[in-house]
Amino acid sequence: MQNHKTKGGLLARLDHLFTDREFFMRANGQVRFLTISGTLQKRVAITAASVIGLWLLITLAMTVNQLTVTSERMALAEKEAAVNSSENRVAAYKESIDGVAKDLIQRQDAMEQITQQFIGEETAAESQSLTETEKELSENTKKISAAFPEAAELARLEARQIAFAHKLTRAAMKRTARAEAAIREFGLNPATLSATSNEAVGGPLIPFFADGEKELHPTLERLNNALLRMDQLERTLLTIPSAMPADITMMSSNYGYRRDPFTGGGAMHNGIDFKGPYGQPILSAARGTVSYAGWKSGYGKTVEITHGNGLMTRYAHLSKVHVTTGQKVKQGLQVGAMGSTGRSTGTHLHFEVRLNGKAVNPRPFLEANTDVLKIQAVARQRTNAPKKRAEKSGSSRG
Repeated sequence: MQNHKTKGGLLARLDHLFTDREFFMRANGQVRFLTISGTLQKRVAITAASVIGLWLLITLAMTVNQLTVTSERMALAEKEAAVNSSENRVAAYKESIDGVAKDLIQRQDAMEQITQQFIGEETAAESQSLTETEKELSENTKKISAAFPEAAELARLEARQIAFAHKLTRAAMKRTARAEAAIREFGLNPATLSATSNEAVGGPLIPFFADGEKELHPTLERLNNALLRMDQLERTLLTIPSAMPADITMMSSNYGYRRDPFTGGGAMHNGIDFKGPYGQPILSAARGTVSYAGWKSGYGKTVEITHGNGLMTRYAHLSKVHVTTGQKVKQGLQVGAMGSTGRSTGTHLHFEVRLNGKAVNPRPFLEANTDVLKIQAVARQRTNAPKKRAEKSGSSRG
């Protein structure tokens, strides 16, 4: 009974707080009354509370995620420091010099493989010329050499590998930072884009080490994480359409509000119109997969290319379509020819950029500065390197 009375009292106080309210306004000698009902006030209050609550939940989730990532990095750094300490390394040498030699050979194979895959042969060759070994590694190596003279050469090799891995890690982190900055130049969030860049991956588990149970050395694990992050962001950067879709200098209609060319009324224009000669080649603004090629109402002959990470470009009013649905295209490939098909008043290209299905202004993508384009070029050269090496190897065998 007491609980029922408490609830009744609370409801009564809420009803008293959100009572019908009347306001009057006087203008030009006339008085008008405006009534805001208590029900409407309650709905507004509930909506505002829900929005604030949702914002607080999202902020809390982001904070927890950041703290988790930071703690994982700290734990890996502590593990790495422990494994690389003189005490642990001496214990490993005591157990088996042959075993250490085998581990170093496997580690060298791992470093050569991931370096060639992610950094490239030329950059790796430059990174091999180490300035000086870190002071701590040098001291640890001296202790091991004094305790086990027969293992001195192995100790020096291990110290050099660890120092080399640290140098590669720093290089990868610098390239990651440059890729993140380049993505932001396009007005995009690198964290949002890269989160979906590895959704379509898989394959059988093939352990790197022969025994299948040996853990990756923490120094190599740290390097591997840095290289994977760099690779993820650089590949994400390459999905961003940044090349002009044609050799055009004249823009006939911008993105945003305009007067409709047929009705004369206000309308939203979801792309940019480029004027040019009939039949001029239309080029892909970035590599991707043709997701549509054909006639589309209002757009005429149209090509749509999906670039990944929610990005899609549309090329409309074409006179000819030169690609087919499902075809893989690279940046700069001709996908069609300029025309005036569909709802068009003259020969031009209608170019759109869409992010997760929503049209966005294409201008920031097409006006990227030289530094951003250079970073894209480096990433493109790296990601194309394995293919070029394979082609070169195949031609030499032939």
